[in-house]
This record gives sequence, C-alpha cells and structure tokens, in this order.
Amino acid sequence: MTEPVLILGARSDIARATAHVFAAKGYPIQLAARNVASLEADKADLETRYGVTVTLHEFDAVAIEDHSHFVDNLPELPQIAVTAVGFMGDHDESMRHPLAAARVLRANFEGPALILGELSERFAARKYGTLVGISSVAGDRGRATNYIYGSAKAGFTAFLSGLRNRLAKENVHVVTVLPGFVNTSMTEGMDLPGKLTAEPEELGEAIYKAVEKSRNIIYVRPIWWLVMMIIRNIPEAIFKKMSI
Repeated sequence: MTEPVLILGARSDIARATAHVFAAKGYPIQLAARNVASLEADKADLETRYGVTVTLHEFDAVAIEDHSHFVDNLPELPQIAVTAVGFMGDHDESMRHPLAAARVLRANFEGPALILGELSERFAARKYGTLVGISSVAGDRGRATNYIYGSAKAGFTAFLSGLRNRLAKENVHVVTVLPGFVNTSMTEGMDLPGKLTAEPEELGEAIYKAVEKSRNIIYVRPIWWLVMMIIRNIPEAIFKKMSI
C-alpha cells in the first residue's frame, strides 16, 4: 500500500496543484494548513477525482511549540512531505516595522525549517522518505527590493542543503525547489515576465519528477539557473549600484 504525501501549507495554489499531481499517481494525501476546514471541498474533489484517501490536519508553521504534537497525531507518518509554507508580505512595511519583518522571516524560514527538522528525525529513524522544501531564487542573492523575504529564503535553502547532507547516509532524500516567479494569488497584480513565470500545475509536476528521480536542487524553469548564475556573479561593487 502506498504511504501518504503530507502537504504543509496546503491552502496555497502551489500546494493544491502539488496535491493533485501526487493524488493522480495514487498517493493518499494529508492536507495540513491553518483553518484546514476550508479545504473540505478540496478533500472531496481529490477523493472523487482520483479515488485516494485524503485527511485534513490543522497546522500552523509558526507555532513551533506544536510541531512535535502535530507529527505525533498524524494518522500515518508520510512517505513524502512537501512544505509549501510561505508569506511574502510587503517589503516596505517589513523595513519599517520589525514585527512585520519577523512574520516574513518566521513564515519563510523558521517555521518551514523546524517542521522539516521534526519530520526528519522520524524519517531517519525508519531509514527512508523524502522531504521537499519550496524555497525561492530570491534567496540566491540579496536584492534591495525584497531582501527580507530573500534572506529568509536564503536561510531555508542553506538549511535544506545541510539537512540533505546529514540525511544522505540515513536513506532520506531532501529536495530543494527554487521556483522563480509563479502565477499565484501571492503574486497577483505583479507584472511578471511570461518566459520566467510558471503555473502552479507546472510546479506540482516538477516536484513530482524531482521526487521520483531523486533530484537534489531544481529550478522549475531551467532558464532561472542561468539568470541566477549571472546575478550571483556580478561583482559586489557593481551590484550594489544596481536596482534589481
């Protein structure tokens, strides 16, 4: 019997798309999010459409003290866990108000990292499983327009790298997903370049393929690898004068 896929932050567009991809492949799904009762319609749709079992679990990524209890109360330890937790916030507000900045940092780094850390202990004990962290190309280099969000993602990317290194000998795989722009409710209203912007369904498929092929780091659209390589290699003396 196939073991479930846990989707953390399941109310996001990316999480919903990912749930559909894995359910279509026959995986039972565990949807975890704040106000999880709002996902009843999603649960019914997944079960009806794909004939898989779907369970709902209340989860708040920044409620660190509840993480262990959350994992202990899952009906079954998942085979795969995907964290789609994230919050962009308003950069200007984050620069002015420390509490606003703290919300961005906790939602994009502290919460996702620590819940994957909690799951990693259980996965390592049983000697298998896959952990997927959705980070961002924004973490590849700090930029004036989003360095608070970007620094949180940079921390999360580094965490995933270290976790992957640590768990390799335990037969537990860690996938780092770097999406670039994605057409979701979080980016609604932004003028995004079409060639650099993925759809949530595209991201869900990329995550599934990365899990199946045991990939380590994926840029959902390969062009982002080139774009970020160029940005990372601009000399600091020049980069600090640029507005990107």
